[in-house]
Amino acid sequence: MSYYFTTKIKEEFDEAIPVVTQALKEEGFGIISEIDIQEKLKEKLGVDFRKYRILGACNPPYAHKALSLEDKIGTMLPCNVIVQEAEGGGTEVSAVNPLESMKAVDNPALGELAGSVTEMLQKVIHKLASR
Repeated sequence: MSYYFTTKIKEEFDEAIPVVTQALKEEGFGIISEIDIQEKLKEKLGVDFRKYRILGACNPPYAHKALSLEDKIGTMLPCNVIVQEAEGGGTEVSAVNPLESMKAVDNPALGELAGSVTEMLQKVIHKLASR
């Protein structure tokens, strides 16, 4: 199984950010962080890079459960969703597969929780793909 789920949507980058944010919201996720990679690479390295944003998506009830099960799991939170300009137009949206990333933690209860979050993120990507 892959460490991410991905799809391409027709919206150009600037239009895609609110579309992706809304799709995440419909599955119970809020955006708690946002990193503009294009801006940071220009600022820190002076290089030009395509539009690329990392959205830190968080579902508070699930995050709370995960933190209650494993106090160091915050090293793997929030769930990252990337939105990037796609070659040839449109936008690519990719989300981390929590089930794959949580395999490193030996806690069956956390694995069950990660499975639920994985399903939610898969729904987001599926909804975006089928619009």
